[in-house]
Amino acid sequence: MQWPVTRECTRVWIPDPDEVWRSAELTKNYKEGDKSLQLRLEDETILEYPIDVQCNQLPFLRNPDILVGENDLTALSYLHEPAVLHNLKVRFLESNHIYTYCGIVLVAINPYEQLPIYGQDVIYAYSGQNMGDMDPHIFAVAEEAYKQMARDEKNQSIIVSGESGAGKTVSAKYAMRYFATVGGSASETNIEEKVLASSPIMEAIGNAKTTRNDNSSRFGKYIQIGFDKRYHIIGANMRTYLLEKSRVVFQADDERNYHIFYQLCAAAGLPEFKELALTSAEDFFYTSQGGDTSIEGVDDAEDFEKTRQAFTLLGVRESHQISVFKIIASILHLGSVEIQAERDGDSCSISPQDEHLSNFCRLLGVEHSQMEHWLCHRKLVTTSETYVKTMSLQQVINARNALAKHIYAQLFSWIVEHINKALHTSLKQHSFIGVLDIYGFETFEVNSFEQFCINYANEKLQQQFNSHVFKLEQEEYMKEQIPWTLIDFYDNQPCIDLIEAKLGILDLLDEECKVPKGTDQNWAQKLYDRHSSSQHFQKPRMSNTAFIIVHFADKVEYLSDGFLEKNRDTVYEEQINILKASKFPLVADLFHDDKDPVPATTSGKGSSSKISVRSARPPMKASNKEHKKTVGHQFRTSLHLLMETLNATTPHYVRCIKPNDEKLPFHFDPKRAVQQLRACGVLETIRISAAGYPSRWAYHDFFNRYRVLVKKRELANTDKKAICRSVLENLIKDPDKFQFGRTKIFFRAGQVAYLEKLRADKFRTATIMIQKTVRGWLQKVKYRRLKRATLTLQRYCRGHLARRLAEHLRRTRAAVVLQKHYRMQRARQAYQRVRRAAVVIQAFTRAMFVRRTYRQILMEHKATTIQKHVRGWMARRHFRQLRDAAIVIQCAFRMLKARQELKALRIEARSAEHLKRLNVGMENKVVQLQRKIDEQNKEFKTLSEQLSVTTSTYTMEVERLKKELAHYQQSPGEDPSLSLQEEVESLRMELQRAHSERKILEDAHSREKDELRKRVADLEQENALLKDEKEQLNNQILCQSKDEFAQNSAKENLLMKKELEEERSRYQNLVKEYSQLEQRYDNLRDEMTIIKQTPGHRRNPSNQSSLESDSNYPSISTSDIGDTEDALQQVEEIGLEKAAMDMTVFLKLQKRVRELEQERKKLQVQLEKREQQDSKKVQVEPPQTDIDLDPDTDLAYNSLKRQELESENKKLKNDLNELRKAVADQAMQNNSSHGSPDSYSLLLNQLKLAHEELEVRKEEVLILRTQIVSADQRRLAGRNAEPNINARSSWPNSEKHVDQEDAIEAYHGVCQTNSKTEDWGYLNEDGELGLAYQGLKQVARISQKCLPDVCCWLCSKCNLCPPEPAISTCAGPDLWDSLELMAAKCSACALTSGLTAPSWGCGEVFKVMVEKTSEILDLVALDLKELVEKLEKNERKLKKQLKIYMKKAQDLEAAQALAQSERKRHELNRQVTVQRKEKDFQGMLEYHKEDEALLIRNLVTDLKPQMLSGAVPCLPAYILYMCIRHADYANDDLKVHSLLTSTINGIKKVLKKHNDDFEMTSFWLSNTCRLLHCLKQYSGDEGFMTQNTAKQNEHCLKNFDLTEYRQVLSDLSIQIYQQLIKIAEGMLQPMIVSAMLENESIQGLSGVKPTGYRKRSSSMADGDNSYCLEAIIRQMNAFHTVMCDQGLDPEIILQVFKQLFYMINAVTLNNLLLRKDVCSWSTGMQLRYNISQLEEWLRGRNLHQSGAVQTMEPLIQAAQLLQLKKKTQEDAEAICSLCTSLSTQQIVKILNLYTPLNEFEERVTVAFIRTIQAQLQERNDPQQLLLDAKHMFPVVFPFNPSSLTMDSIHIPACLNLEFLNEV
Repeated sequence: MQWPVTRECTRVWIPDPDEVWRSAELTKNYKEGDKSLQLRLEDETILEYPIDVQCNQLPFLRNPDILVGENDLTALSYLHEPAVLHNLKVRFLESNHIYTYCGIVLVAINPYEQLPIYGQDVIYAYSGQNMGDMDPHIFAVAEEAYKQMARDEKNQSIIVSGESGAGKTVSAKYAMRYFATVGGSASETNIEEKVLASSPIMEAIGNAKTTRNDNSSRFGKYIQIGFDKRYHIIGANMRTYLLEKSRVVFQADDERNYHIFYQLCAAAGLPEFKELALTSAEDFFYTSQGGDTSIEGVDDAEDFEKTRQAFTLLGVRESHQISVFKIIASILHLGSVEIQAERDGDSCSISPQDEHLSNFCRLLGVEHSQMEHWLCHRKLVTTSETYVKTMSLQQVINARNALAKHIYAQLFSWIVEHINKALHTSLKQHSFIGVLDIYGFETFEVNSFEQFCINYANEKLQQQFNSHVFKLEQEEYMKEQIPWTLIDFYDNQPCIDLIEAKLGILDLLDEECKVPKGTDQNWAQKLYDRHSSSQHFQKPRMSNTAFIIVHFADKVEYLSDGFLEKNRDTVYEEQINILKASKFPLVADLFHDDKDPVPATTSGKGSSSKISVRSARPPMKASNKEHKKTVGHQFRTSLHLLMETLNATTPHYVRCIKPNDEKLPFHFDPKRAVQQLRACGVLETIRISAAGYPSRWAYHDFFNRYRVLVKKRELANTDKKAICRSVLENLIKDPDKFQFGRTKIFFRAGQVAYLEKLRADKFRTATIMIQKTVRGWLQKVKYRRLKRATLTLQRYCRGHLARRLAEHLRRTRAAVVLQKHYRMQRARQAYQRVRRAAVVIQAFTRAMFVRRTYRQILMEHKATTIQKHVRGWMARRHFRQLRDAAIVIQCAFRMLKARQELKALRIEARSAEHLKRLNVGMENKVVQLQRKIDEQNKEFKTLSEQLSVTTSTYTMEVERLKKELAHYQQSPGEDPSLSLQEEVESLRMELQRAHSERKILEDAHSREKDELRKRVADLEQENALLKDEKEQLNNQILCQSKDEFAQNSAKENLLMKKELEEERSRYQNLVKEYSQLEQRYDNLRDEMTIIKQTPGHRRNPSNQSSLESDSNYPSISTSDIGDTEDALQQVEEIGLEKAAMDMTVFLKLQKRVRELEQERKKLQVQLEKREQQDSKKVQVEPPQTDIDLDPDTDLAYNSLKRQELESENKKLKNDLNELRKAVADQAMQNNSSHGSPDSYSLLLNQLKLAHEELEVRKEEVLILRTQIVSADQRRLAGRNAEPNINARSSWPNSEKHVDQEDAIEAYHGVCQTNSKTEDWGYLNEDGELGLAYQGLKQVARISQKCLPDVCCWLCSKCNLCPPEPAISTCAGPDLWDSLELMAAKCSACALTSGLTAPSWGCGEVFKVMVEKTSEILDLVALDLKELVEKLEKNERKLKKQLKIYMKKAQDLEAAQALAQSERKRHELNRQVTVQRKEKDFQGMLEYHKEDEALLIRNLVTDLKPQMLSGAVPCLPAYILYMCIRHADYANDDLKVHSLLTSTINGIKKVLKKHNDDFEMTSFWLSNTCRLLHCLKQYSGDEGFMTQNTAKQNEHCLKNFDLTEYRQVLSDLSIQIYQQLIKIAEGMLQPMIVSAMLENESIQGLSGVKPTGYRKRSSSMADGDNSYCLEAIIRQMNAFHTVMCDQGLDPEIILQVFKQLFYMINAVTLNNLLLRKDVCSWSTGMQLRYNISQLEEWLRGRNLHQSGAVQTMEPLIQAAQLLQLKKKTQEDAEAICSLCTSLSTQQIVKILNLYTPLNEFEERVTVAFIRTIQAQLQERNDPQQLLLDAKHMFPVVFPFNPSSLTMDSIHIPACLNLEFLNEV
């Protein structure tokens, strides 16, 4: 080769046995004719490299460092093998980039490590991007295929190849994931999920562990993903090629069988798999041949669960799944069958008791005896007869293995067929993208039939690849209109002909298979004879059974042994027939013959291309068929079909490289890499590119890069093409080295490196000149500065020396004086110190002796005291334990009895008879209690009498004993008396001794007591001191804690704000999803309307509002019934929890509820009929006076009062027992604690307050009922006297105004309910008022009824005062009086008996009572609150009903008045003009109901924002509110509901129609927000009226609460805001990358690097789509102007620009992280300049407070990172401290991508990056690399009241709203 440079320091590549290629540098200039080169290696070793003078083959030249690490290998100036290998190595090891382009090929190196580059964010980042704009990635190839399919309407193919372990399957999987994400199905079938779900199944049944790969695909597959006209996925199908069946029966060392076998064994313990009789994988022959059955980091059981889920997702029934697993398990059992050879050696047998054979037959449903026989025998059929022949051991094993392989192959085909059925679609396929995952070129030590077929397929694919590359090169040259010559490339057609031509290798193999006694040796000999002359066929020297084929990649030696057997794929017919007769349908179907095995063909057109959904290999036929196709023939047919499909599509190539054989992460073996690069065609691509013009530059890029080489006079020319022509003609003399195209300049290999050298020399020369000048100037400046400094120093030094001498003399004199006084002072101090030390030593010594004596005395005293107290404590503890035990036993027994009684009472309370006997039962209970008290009194008297009798008996016994004692004393001569006297004397002496000891102890006690008193006094003093110190410390701690509290509160506020933002974001995401679903529903509805196209009536979709469910007034019937049912259900649940409820009672209650519901409906119908009759009749009756109504009113009041008291007494018994039980339980649990009498009095006070509150509530309810009764009577009386229903009257006994009609309607409900049933659930129509009212009374009665009995019981237990049973029967005020009396008695008894609170034994009980009462009061408060809410709700419902009836009455009156006016019109003799009195405009607009559609059309649907350019901002919102206000004034809820619903639907319709119009969207966002603010400002809520004027307060709504509509409008505002952001982002996004990263904001700063093949990608448009930063600023100016002109709230404008700036930040940073060409110092400078311009724009528009700058912080730090130094440890620390907003992955990614633009910069070293990673490893950063560009901040709509009043708004005539009347 010719060297352009031959001088010293030129770098070259030389061969190396270890590293393949090694870099060296010339140390001596080369001259033509030299026989060697003087080189210096990278390790400074000197080497003399010999040169072949005849061939003149010089070493390859190295590319400049600036070109090393390029994304595209074709961008290298020198294109050869060492350059390619080195570039891949640098990218893989230093930058951790696994993808690299090589022309049209994507080279993917397996990292053997999970990388975070395949997430959804990366998919969205590559979606829509041109292929050369982003870093190489499998997603870029997939996007290119998807884009070309959509643009060219031509089918595409992605061909993924590589050897085992290179990552083919993973690459294909990621490509399919990309299509599934980008082209998601438009329907609800989720076909993309099914496509992805097929991967786990195919990996399980077709992948296995090999020595090279833990998940190696042992088959090839071609997956076609079909798309419709909208390019959404509609279906898919799969074809498979050459499954490695031999792996089922044999695995080499350290390999495994297919994954499914091990997954099934791992899940054998599941219950549904017990019948499979499986154990561990080590127990089966077919799964244990390779040794280790597990894979590190793989859980087979978990993978099996994923496989089952995938089967389910694809629609495979559970029964079929079990059948499939049975077949797989049967294969394992078949392989473990023990075959025993007979003695003759020609026959074998199988034991009938063989467990595995039995399991095999049972799982497949075949006969055991037949299978046992035909496994060891075979049938020979001749023309005359049939023979049954035995087989040898090896033949039986081969037959068994062949059967196992055949079963697995058939099952594999069946699964593939069912997957295709699941992925098939009935829709018409418009186009497809195929993904081919096929084995790469393979060569092993022993190569057999499988390797031969694999390499044959790669030969075909390589031929197609070469022709495609050559075709693209020619198209590029023709497009650029440059002359080109035919490029010579390697054509492997001769090798293909050797294999597949007539009498080729496959033909000879099939012919030999047909020979009855054909052998592998005979076939090999035929090959030698036939093809020995072929240049691609060779015969090994040392073998007669092997042959060599020279493939495109390498020579491969194949061993012919086994070729015939594998090609025949023989299975005995008898065994197949047994399987056909299986009782399981699935097993039998697997082996039935295929009736139509002819393969389908494809059409050349992409739009009509249809490929049959089937496996590529046809199903097997029976072995006795004469024309059975061999495996080689089948494979050749399927391969031709595949090539036809690929030739009809546009191919895209992915070549996977395995970097090492040890599967080490990021470890590069050059030898293995070169082998694969040669085998996969990458180097062939390089060779084809190098033969032409591999380097291509656009004129603009070339001019920017090499402008420094242009002379000054040439720059005056404005034509850049002419400048480039003149420069190249001057610099490169050989015109063949470059060509000028239409848009690009084409260079031969090496020319770009030459230009780079010239550019570097130019810079180097200029740099030297600048350095020389600057250094000279610096030296001059330094000399002058030194001279001036020297003169100054001399002057100051001389003055300093003189001053220093004078100072020295003065200091010497002073020092003498100081020394004298100092020495005297030291002597005096030494004497004083010795004297003080002696005195101190004496004092301490004397004190020590005194303290020692005192301490000894004190310790003796303390020991005595401790002993005394310990003995007393032990005695008291024993007594307390006994007492506590007795109390616990008592409490437990009482609790048990109380529970039993409570249970009985509850069961009794639930019975229906109990409700009838309540009054009688209560009287009986009072009588029983009185009787029980009498019995207890009698029992007490009896016990008292018994006690007196016993006392008298004991007294008499004592007197008798005294008499006997006196008798004994009088008889001195008897022995007993003497003994008694002696005993008495001894006892007396002991008593005296005890008295003396007691006296001594008392004296000691008194002394100790005095000492303890003194000690206590001392301790009190110390305690006071300690308290003072504690106060001081507390003050200090308080001061410190204030700061900590402030910090903690600030942190808590931040956390709360963050949680609020997250919650708001979640809610708005839900709103967004709702709007998307609503939009999708509308689209589907429109499609259905278009599809139907049938004449007739069609319902207008606008009538079906999606917001009707959000109405403020829900349907009465549905909600009321639902509430009643919910209440009944709650009652049922409570009943089931507390006691066993009889089912018959439950059914009766249900039946009763249905009957009552029917009765209610009948009464409603009757009521309506009665109202209709009343409206037609004209009654004339004399009115009644109020005096006549008073008796009826009192009667109603008394009856209601009686009902109230009766219902109160019904619940007394149950509630009393429940509280008794609760108090008893609590007392037994907490017996050790004590209460106090104060807690009891506190309890009474609280209960008294609760009772007063309840009394007030009861009185209000009774008054309300009385008003209802009197109102109904007045209505009946006033119907004749007052024809106007709306007349108002005064209501007696009323504290607040109650509407008359509301009361009448409520009373009708009460009367109807009381007349039909006593069930309290039907107090009114819906039952809610009754439920709430009864719930309140039940909770409140607990405090009334339970506490008196409990208190009496406690007092009786404590023996403080006698129990008073009558208290339990009291109610109302008498109850509280009795309780207070009892409390006083308790206190008096306690004081008189001298008992304190702890001695009662009941203090804990009172404490429990206080706790329980507080809980009850809390419940009462909650229930009161609920009651108020229920009453308000029912009040609204009653008002609504009242308004409906009023509306009917008004309509009826209006009709009557109209009829009367028509009758009287003819009586008028002259025209009378009625003058309307002028009034002020009240800010209300009236319209007729029929004009509502016209109002919405003129004000919403057809309104253009330009029509209101000069009007008040948000005018439509004000007009709508004034219409709403009039409807509120007229009390017309239907009109309000209709207007708001129509408005919202109209706005949605407008936004849907103008979904890409920013101005329209902004206009309705501002109006929707203003309408929302008006509804808040004039709602009447004080919180929204703080800024209102008095006039504005008059405009508030009077009758309706539109809170729910405010929420609906808020949700609508969120949807409009999201649409606004979407439109703005869609307009800005195409500008961002070009303006922020590519455009030169600072001219001449950046230089363009050489670009490769991908920059001419077909996906790039011809036009110039570049934008500058000014374009972004202009667009944002337009956004800001539109929003401000339309009156959008400033807070919302701030949020809009914050979101837009975040999007700019995310898109720019994501592109920066995915593009190597923009990660440079100059890009960092451009970014900082652009960001500063954006910040300046924010400040100029007063938007800097929006937080937009903070969202740009990651991009700012990335720009700074590009500009910082990246060498030392200090630089690493600076980077870590600066880049806080960037994650660790982002920082490392930018450092890896950093690319110098010229030779003066240096790359970031790997060591520096490792240092950064070590310092950042403590960060808990997310694993996500890219920012979420679609993230949307939650929007907040702050309340912004208007200062305008409604009466000041003018309606322009252009709106055509003349039908609106001002009120």
